Amino acid sequence: MNIALIAHDNKKESLIQFVSAYKPILEEHSLFATGTTGLKIIEATGLNVYRFQSGPLGGDQEIGSLIAKNEMDMVIFFRDPLTAQPHEPDVSALLRLCDVYNIPLASNMGTAEILIHGLERGDFNWRTIQDK
Repeated sequence: MNIALIAHDNKKESLIQFVSAYKPILEEHSLFATGTTGLKIIEATGLNVYRFQSGPLGGDQEIGSLIAKNEMDMVIFFRDPLTAQPHEPDVSALLRLCDVYNIPLASNMGTAEILIHGLERGDFNWRTIQDK
């Protein structure tokens, strides 16, 4: 499965801890991330992560493009709800695309854990058997 990993600046460390904890599950899948987040994940875990541009420079939109082409299966996006983001319209567009194309989306650690455990159980295999 193709999994996008994104985090606002104040949530990057939490995402790195999450990815480290679930590395055995995540390493079995194709991982994608926005620029800085991806670099930090690679440095901390050694996982193979395809990096897009930084979020404010278009990385969110690059991931959104894969969602629109039905080439992304899950998005884990640790958002910072307490800090205004200069690229909030891009973030809103990405979240909207997840809803339009029924892409499982976690915006916090609690939901991300539920999705990861479901991924481990095979609950998302429907993504591989539907018409892409």
